[in-house]
Amino acid sequence: MQSSSSFLPWVISAVGLFWAVGAYNRLVRLRSEANQAFAALESELAKQVHLVQECVPPEEDQAQSQFTGGSAFWGGLQGAAAQMQASLAAARIRPLDPERIAALGAAQEVLSMAWDRAERDDAHDLAGPRLPENFSGERQQIVRMTQAAIEHFNHAVNAYNEAIAQFPAALLAWIFGFQPGRGLRARH
Repeated sequence: MQSSSSFLPWVISAVGLFWAVGAYNRLVRLRSEANQAFAALESELAKQVHLVQECVPPEEDQAQSQFTGGSAFWGGLQGAAAQMQASLAAARIRPLDPERIAALGAAQEVLSMAWDRAERDDAHDLAGPRLPENFSGERQQIVRMTQAAIEHFNHAVNAYNEAIAQFPAALLAWIFGFQPGRGLRARH
């Protein structure tokens, strides 16, 4: 009788250890999925930066480009793209860091406003000719793909955040330093 009661703590310890390993692996998997979703999002946001770089020539070439007369105007679009590129580089290091994702969201908003301004009809009286239609169409396609990537990233971040908040996995999250992430606001 004595031997079965001494066996019980070992069984409980083994079950607890197996649970802890499984819960830890789940948290790591969910964090990895969120990081992978960010990589897809980063790819789509980088396409927006690349489109700006294609659309607006370097300053030394602007005198010969179709965008003459509006270097300050187009500089705003280039500046917004540079801000997006810097924010992407910072977020790439720690994709679940709430401050880095907030900065990325702000950069995305600035770039979006700069594009909207570049596409408005009334903006071209000061800045020269409109953007070619193929750039506007390509931008709209990239924006749609970006929205899908944002939704996927936000879903992965929410699943990760829910997992690290659930008891008793929250204890493991605290012990191993799993921090909640932040999603990116989708633009409609």
